[in-house]
Amino acid sequence: MAGNAELSTSAADEVVALTSDLIRIDTTNSGDDRGPGERAAAEHVASLLAGAGLEPVILEPRPGRASVITRVAGADPSRPALLIHGHLDVVPADPGDWRVHPLSGEVSGGCVWGRGAVDMKNMDAMVITVIRQRLREERPPARDVVLAFVADEEAGSDLGARWLVDAHPELFDGVTEAIGEVGGFSTTVAGQRLYLIQTAEKGLAWLRLTARGTAGHGSMIHRDNAVTALAGTVARIGGHKWRALLTPTVRAFLTEVCDVLGIEAVPENWDEAMRRLGPTAKMTAATLTNTANPTMLTAGYKVNVVPQTAVAHVDGRFVPGHEEEFFAELDELLGPAVSRETEHYEPAVETTFDGDLCAAMSAALLAHDPAARIAPYCVSAATDAKSFSCLGIRCFGFAPLRLPAGLDFASMFHGVDERVPVESLRFGVRVLDQFLSCC
Repeated sequence: MAGNAELSTSAADEVVALTSDLIRIDTTNSGDDRGPGERAAAEHVASLLAGAGLEPVILEPRPGRASVITRVAGADPSRPALLIHGHLDVVPADPGDWRVHPLSGEVSGGCVWGRGAVDMKNMDAMVITVIRQRLREERPPARDVVLAFVADEEAGSDLGARWLVDAHPELFDGVTEAIGEVGGFSTTVAGQRLYLIQTAEKGLAWLRLTARGTAGHGSMIHRDNAVTALAGTVARIGGHKWRALLTPTVRAFLTEVCDVLGIEAVPENWDEAMRRLGPTAKMTAATLTNTANPTMLTAGYKVNVVPQTAVAHVDGRFVPGHEEEFFAELDELLGPAVSRETEHYEPAVETTFDGDLCAAMSAALLAHDPAARIAPYCVSAATDAKSFSCLGIRCFGFAPLRLPAGLDFASMFHGVDERVPVESLRFGVRVLDQFLSCC
């Protein structure tokens, strides 16, 4: 236990500095190659891992779009390996909107501030810190661990996890389970801390809708107007009410929340449970249904010209097991002059909340927060779990953070003034260390 005592001091301090360091490395991903790429961050991570005695490899499908992979030998190499993955890229941020510069990594008010503080350089730093400390203390993880710090998650993973899975599947030989982002954090419900472990995520379909009509002069009557046809379709999609579709994960989550609230876990109470869940409902309410949100519109080139085509983009997300229903229902909302094509697709994933790995995650959390409760949940967004699940890997979201009750954590993802409490990082380091001892 002496190692854990040392971890609580040196590693707990190191994680704060490393989170700041990673935030200061610009890895903005705008969805193309205009940004700086992930190479500088990958080199920094690789140097830290090599300094701990590991042999990291940097791989790039394109110059600058770099990922780092390495394997840590475990105490029992006969067991299947565990993958721990995190992404290095972040979404853009406008400094004019922030209280501090989003690439400052400033530590103030008890928090580390900056783009990536939550999504997800905090987890990258926690994992690197814990692994380095354990190797210094000659405390291997319970089994082999593959570490992957990848590029391009924020733009669909084609140059990161997806590329690694397709081009280098051998790097994940023997891996059966994985942990990554958007899980393991706490939310406070009726005074009770509830830790949410992600066991499912909705599928993704980024759609391009095209309306075609007859071009002509803007002063004339036009019954065949592409803009009008598209606008009607977009309005129908945006105003559509999708029916509730409860997967096993969502049902288990709602049952746990209702139990905490002291109300019966029946459909009539789902809305009340979400309402009383507070800010975390932003992340969970959308997992009860399929969704489709119009996000972009393009049409015309001059005010007095009726264009021949008009284009809209829709962000569609479907509940695990209900993909066909999503597309069929969406097609009913399209007008006769509107066609659709899928520009980017990722499947929904879901696994059960059981087995030794789930027990290890739960035990690690409860060891450092004994009064807590734990529940599985589904995330409405997409993570690299979609790519790694293609290899048959069972994926979970587990980036443990004990959060203050008043923090609107859900708004930190891609939000302004993104920040993570220092004490939450230190808590996460302790939990991950415990987890690696029994995973």
